[in-house]
Amino acid sequence: MISWLDSESEPHFPQTSSALEEPAGLLAAGGKLSIDWLLLAYRHGIFPWFSHGEPILWWSPAPRTVLYPQKFHLSKSLGKLARQGRYQITENCNFNEVIEACAANRPGQQGTWINRQMIDAYCAMHRAGFAHSIECHDGDDLVGGLYGIAIGQVFFGESMFSRVANASKLCIKHLVDCERFELIDCQLPTEHLRSLGACEISRIDFEAALARLTCPVDSEPRA
Repeated sequence: MISWLDSESEPHFPQTSSALEEPAGLLAAGGKLSIDWLLLAYRHGIFPWFSHGEPILWWSPAPRTVLYPQKFHLSKSLGKLARQGRYQITENCNFNEVIEACAANRPGQQGTWINRQMIDAYCAMHRAGFAHSIECHDGDDLVGGLYGIAIGQVFFGESMFSRVANASKLCIKHLVDCERFELIDCQLPTEHLRSLGACEISRIDFEAALARLTCPVDSEPRA
């Protein structure tokens, strides 16, 4: 059994050690997608992930997939593409367009977990200065991007998309090169992330890193 969170109470979560093994990492249901609930969740390594028609579900998977910027793997082909300067990389210029593109159905997928409730919540986080996007442009066309939450020296990656080859990888390279983050949370493993140098660490090590690298919410810059 998992905990049901009262949306009318102060934000709170159970100990992450109580997360289920199957489905792996499921911690709780209920609560809100408000800024205070989301900030508390991320600072403790918890994130929402649910489909349309389901209650809000909160997750803390273990092991955790992370990318250490200093261990980012820059392939020869990606390095060559970056040096060509064909694409322009920007920050926070098209947040709404990026999250909408991430939410769009993709070949081989049925539906998406980024529903309207999630989009509205993360757009509110963006307006408050906590959610950020990185965009890849080919002239006037948005061809790739990613978005996530920044707290202290941790970037919690949420989703990415590419309309041309390697566009999202260029966005990750920009995130690494900006030197503002010591840890990038990737949540769950994929071959795409492993090819860039992502690895898996224990929940204990991940939460210890969060305690060290995230700063009090009140000190976070706002847009």
